[in-house]
Amino acid sequence: MSLHADDCDLVRLDVDDHVATVTIDRPDARNALNGQVRTELKRLTERIADSDARVVVLTGSDEAKAFVAGADVSELRERDTFEQREASRRPRVYEAVENLPQPVVARLNGHALGGGCELALACDIRIAHERAKVGQPEINLGLIPGGGGTQRLPRLVGEGQAMRLILTGELVSATEAKDIGLVDVVCSDEEFDERVAELTASIANKSPLALELGKEAVKASSRLGLDDGLDYEANLFFQLFASHDKNEGIDAFFEDRDPEWRGE
Repeated sequence: MSLHADDCDLVRLDVDDHVATVTIDRPDARNALNGQVRTELKRLTERIADSDARVVVLTGSDEAKAFVAGADVSELRERDTFEQREASRRPRVYEAVENLPQPVVARLNGHALGGGCELALACDIRIAHERAKVGQPEINLGLIPGGGGTQRLPRLVGEGQAMRLILTGELVSATEAKDIGLVDVVCSDEEFDERVAELTASIANKSPLALELGKEAVKASSRLGLDDGLDYEANLFFQLFASHDKNEGIDAFFEDRDPEWRGE
């Protein structure tokens, strides 16, 4: 399936060598998640899921100097309980990103706050620029995270650190975020884009089937007990033995050449 974003105004899509880069481009609002951004992101994830992309990069426009500065607070102010319940029906943009079959790398080029932090949490790997700050400041508005932050954050950083961030609304630096396990890599300005490119190229060079099932298996580890998780992993492992890519990968290994993946 060909990828395009012709009907998107606030989200850009670039595809290069099996890497799909999705950029939220709303610099006047520091890439805040309003209804239009959410709709366009969900629309693009549907297209990417059925494409030949092997890895996805999710980022914010550099002009905004933010990944996503949060939800659009003006929209929240105008909603009542029933309207917010409707807006919160799943799958939301967070589930749309998390459920992509391809691995998703969050390129945190700046602040990831509130809904922006939750969007990063829905990704599989987080690479942060050293200037980025991360946090869940909803408590300062008399709210709590509503996009998965209370569930995904403790799974990454532990209950105590999640309580601290959610109940104080404190923003942490990229370095501290890495120390507590909220982000995986922190880079200086000079190495940031190079590190993202190296990581995504390394992933895109792998079998798309193995990438999909590898992601699925790791995701299951936080949802299943150990015995059930081991059985689930084994079943996914077995499935790959029916694939062309498994035979191609092993043949390429013995023949000392690069494999030619078909994704089948």
